[in-house]
Amino acid sequence: MAALFRVRHRTGGVYDWASIDWSRDILSAAGTPVLAEGLENIPRDQPVMYASNHSSMFDIWALFATLPGSVRFVAKRELFRIPLLGRAMLAVGHVPIDRSARKSAFQAYDEAARRIRGGTSVLVFPEGTRSRTGELLPFKNAPFGLAIAAQVPIVPVYLHHTFEILPKGAWRLRPRPIRLLVGAPIATKGLSPEDRERLREEVRAAMVALQSKAR
Repeated sequence: MAALFRVRHRTGGVYDWASIDWSRDILSAAGTPVLAEGLENIPRDQPVMYASNHSSMFDIWALFATLPGSVRFVAKRELFRIPLLGRAMLAVGHVPIDRSARKSAFQAYDEAARRIRGGTSVLVFPEGTRSRTGELLPFKNAPFGLAIAAQVPIVPVYLHHTFEILPKGAWRLRPRPIRLLVGAPIATKGLSPEDRERLREEVRAAMVALQSKAR
């Protein structure tokens, strides 16, 4: 409705609080509160790129409900084809990515970099898809090219227990508290595209450390 009436995007505006309230309502109804640790690690004076593990739809709601400021996802294009939800995601400013087409995928990351330069933080799932086991999958390179292009810090995030609540392909909820752990930001200033793989491994190591802390 806000998009139909051409409401402008601004930090803390309808496109932010509608997403946050929606996520918090779902978490409350499901009986899955979020216990956040390390939020003080997030820089508050600039946008960032969040990199999170991904094993459940509950990851999205937990992240939206907890991370500060304006946050937008780089999400698979299939989600944008869902009636009503897809239109709402576009209106809010999430960035669709077609993982099967290399050229359009890079265009999506270029668009995400523009969003970051405009003051919006972007969240990516470096694994590229939900894990079917709950364990970390190998990371893709492209998200780290995005962070380097935008020259913003990467903030590693690890979500614990979302896999047990609702793994990929399941329908039965198993409610429990979600632990959300935030690591120290990893700088990208001065890095070049050739540094993507090294940056990828540094972020993955940080996420593995958060995983060990969660267990």
